[in-house]
Amino acid sequence: MVETTDKSLSKKSYKFKAYLGRYPYNLVNSGKFEKYYQTLTDFNFINAKINHPEFGVQSLIEDYDLIDKFAELDHPEYNSEKIKNLKLIQQALQLSAHVVTFDKNQLATQLQGRLLSQTIPEIQALLTQTKQQTTIPWLRSLTSNLTPPGGNLIRTLTGHSQSVTAVAVTPDGLRVISASFDGTLKVWELQTGKELLSWKGHRYSINALAVTPDGQRVISASSNNIRVWELQTGKELLSLTGHINSVKAVAVTLDGQRVISASSDDTLKVWELQTGKELLSWKGHSYFINALAVTPDEQKVISAYGFYDRTITVRELQTGKKLLSFYGHNDSVNVVAVTPDGQRVISASSNNMRVWELQTGKKLLSLTGHHYSAEAVAVTPDGQRVISASWKEMRVWELQTGKELLSLTGHHGSVNVVAVTPDGQQVISASNDCTLKVWRLQTEKEQLALIGHSNSVNAIAVTPDGQRVISASDDCTLKVWELQTGKELLSLIGHIHSVEAVVVTPDGQLVISASDHETLKVWELQTGKELLCVTPDKWVSAIAVTADGQQVISAYSDDTLKVWELQTGKELLFLTGGHSKSVRAVAVTADGQRVISGSDDCTLKVWELQTRKVISLAGHSNSVRAVAVTPDGQQVISGSDDCTLKVWNLQTETELLSLTGHSRSVRAVTITPDGLKVISVSSDCTLKLWELQTGKVIATFTGEYPINCCAVAPDGMTIVAGDSSGMVHFLRLEKTRNNS
Repeated sequence: MVETTDKSLSKKSYKFKAYLGRYPYNLVNSGKFEKYYQTLTDFNFINAKINHPEFGVQSLIEDYDLIDKFAELDHPEYNSEKIKNLKLIQQALQLSAHVVTFDKNQLATQLQGRLLSQTIPEIQALLTQTKQQTTIPWLRSLTSNLTPPGGNLIRTLTGHSQSVTAVAVTPDGLRVISASFDGTLKVWELQTGKELLSWKGHRYSINALAVTPDGQRVISASSNNIRVWELQTGKELLSLTGHINSVKAVAVTLDGQRVISASSDDTLKVWELQTGKELLSWKGHSYFINALAVTPDEQKVISAYGFYDRTITVRELQTGKKLLSFYGHNDSVNVVAVTPDGQRVISASSNNMRVWELQTGKKLLSLTGHHYSAEAVAVTPDGQRVISASWKEMRVWELQTGKELLSLTGHHGSVNVVAVTPDGQQVISASNDCTLKVWRLQTEKEQLALIGHSNSVNAIAVTPDGQRVISASDDCTLKVWELQTGKELLSLIGHIHSVEAVVVTPDGQLVISASDHETLKVWELQTGKELLCVTPDKWVSAIAVTADGQQVISAYSDDTLKVWELQTGKELLFLTGGHSKSVRAVAVTADGQRVISGSDDCTLKVWELQTRKVISLAGHSNSVRAVAVTPDGQQVISGSDDCTLKVWNLQTETELLSLTGHSRSVRAVTITPDGLKVISVSSDCTLKLWELQTGKVIATFTGEYPINCCAVAPDGMTIVAGDSSGMVHFLRLEKTRNNS
């Protein structure tokens, strides 16, 4: 731990600022390696520097770069193991930077989630410090649940509010330009992830970007126009008009003199960049042109066609004369790239990628492995590797043999485009999940072993004794976990389609699950034995069980609910005439007298089971995805696709409070046993803990994928959640009145 005897170093003093800013540098200059090492493994220093308004996480990350000075000096205290430890902490900070920059209170949570799997004593000591020295409420990971350092992912760039549709890297490799569905362009510093510039460039989605060889200008393509911008300022220099439909691709010649564009109007155009003058235009094959590439010698342009054409055409750039066509794809060709030596072409369609000999059109290789359509390809500058992008993943291939070298996963939406840095060391990916990610291209393996399912976790429940967790997944299984350790105890196998919902009976003996295959199943928890199967002939979207464990309420994808006798599977009540669209969520009061449901019709309904009376609660502006009832039965909390939670008084049938803080759909809500706190999870990848009385956020956990479900243990402190990657998160609330 870093210590100082100077009492004047208060956190507000100029001396403290100087200490945080210069201390690591001074230690390096004076050759004090051990002191430098102690400083950068001390949570007090790390936390103070990140929270100081003059510094922040990137300034701290740069302190770790000073390590190299000791190596250069051949310092006698230089220790390779300690250097490795510092690099692990630095990389964990890089991976967490996009979260911690936005919310510094999540520093301890992020470090725990990324470093917990490390058995190195110094790393474990740092994590112990985070627990002891964090003075605010925070959510501590009980298992490794975030991408650890040492893998391929370097950092995540956040800032776009909609899908990122295009990306380019400047020739010097220092900056990244990205473009979005909302027409926004952003310029980023690659080394730090800092956003340098942002501007609204087009009214509609930007489909493609290109940077001039001198790195001074960027060309963007949108609906039916192309614009040229000064990269330094974002100032518009030119607008190239002439296409009558969406421009899908742009490229710049190596001499920086010409721009080539391809459009859904079935034309390719060549423009003079200096003046914006159209030099050449030619028609394709009467079908959409999806992509283009220019050969390094600037003699040929390769275009890819969609719909019924499915071909790749090579033309003479100077005249537009057609030289050659490649045939072989059986679906729309989405993208095309050419190797740096101009000898080979790589193309991708919905079901495969192909490598062609440019001179003859001969197919050399097929690259197969993606489960979904390949949306983008890029070639490394040495021409040795190809990077392809698809739904949630990228793959790296050896171009000579077609061998898959690496699979990169981390996005939670389709990866729309990839770009390789000029040194061939990194690749930048852009996705529908609104982020860009920076990856190392070395063939390293991720170290994280997933605690979860092989597909999205849709529902989760904790047993009444707080010992076990049951999760339900799109992989058609339920899994039983030990709550304290995250150890998998049992798998319940029997559903043949996605399991959408799960509850545990109050005695902890039975598990009830529901599938989109129109089945309800009852399981014996101890053995995993299936006891009962009910087929309602409808898609079950949610279930709840009464406090006496005698009845199950199921909600359906039409607009109805049913009440069942658990012991026999006999239908007792059919609830209809309330909702007008699919029912998404259901809960029941502790006395078993009222059922609350939430629907795509934006309302909640309160059903009096004895009288069949229905009360409507309206206030959300989008689908109601989640409902929960307080233990005293007085209030209902709902979560919606409108990104809000609402608190309702059941007696007065009025809205008491609206909780805002999520940026995307609220997928699930639960209430702590004392009725004082609410937990919500969202498609924005966060779990939030709220104070029910005030609506104040107590603590936040940011994951890496949309979080779909949550539950809380009887202690009110241990929280479990499931996300769309299949991960089950085990979290514990720290530093509150109950456990501080």
